[in-house]
Amino acid sequence: MDETEFDIPAAMAESVRSRAGARALVRGFAAYWGEPLGPGDGFPDAELDAAERRLGLRLPVALREAYRLFGRRADLTSSQDVLLTPAELYVLDGALVYRAENQGCAHWGVLLADLDREDPPTVVRPDLADTSRERWEPWEERFSTAAAAMAMTEKLLEEHELTDFLELDEELPGSLRELPALGRSFRWYRGPEVLVGVAEGAWVAARARTPRALEALYEAVPGEWLGE
Repeated sequence: MDETEFDIPAAMAESVRSRAGARALVRGFAAYWGEPLGPGDGFPDAELDAAERRLGLRLPVALREAYRLFGRRADLTSSQDVLLTPAELYVLDGALVYRAENQGCAHWGVLLADLDREDPPTVVRPDLADTSRERWEPWEERFSTAAAAMAMTEKLLEEHELTDFLELDEELPGSLRELPALGRSFRWYRGPEVLVGVAEGAWVAARARTPRALEALYEAVPGEWLGE
């Protein structure tokens, strides 16, 4: 798939409007930046049904759709943080937990009160030294948005020879075009065959499709890249 076949700005913009748009973004993104999604990349309904019986609750439609589409694709779900399997889903203080930070510093979930919504908002719970102060806090307005942002974020952070990181000292050059907003982890940019995420205005994660594209990024954004 070349760049003319996957219009990432349009796909990202559409992903926040509907569940179908979010799924289309994940499909196109997976194919462009790695391998197309296949039948074995998602969890079967039987495992999701078993999770519902074990927990005694109904999983939201958007959650089931994401798990069925790409829940087994580690490069889109668990390069850094971890998407729980259906068998690992659990309830904590009024929320269904579906994702965990890789060192247990935070967890993401859906409030039990929102499980009857097809595409419910998500919440996050930071791990604090004083556990009595831990609370569920708003995260994304729609689960489908959270899932699409997760797929892009985890792919960007995948351990790969064409991935690199940089502490940001200056503004990015104009040759990198900002993409539509998606998720809270990064502000997104793209260059020729390069995807860039800027976190908290302080550090950059970048993924190139070719060694030549990565070298061009090094020239465009000079600095102490970890892998250069």
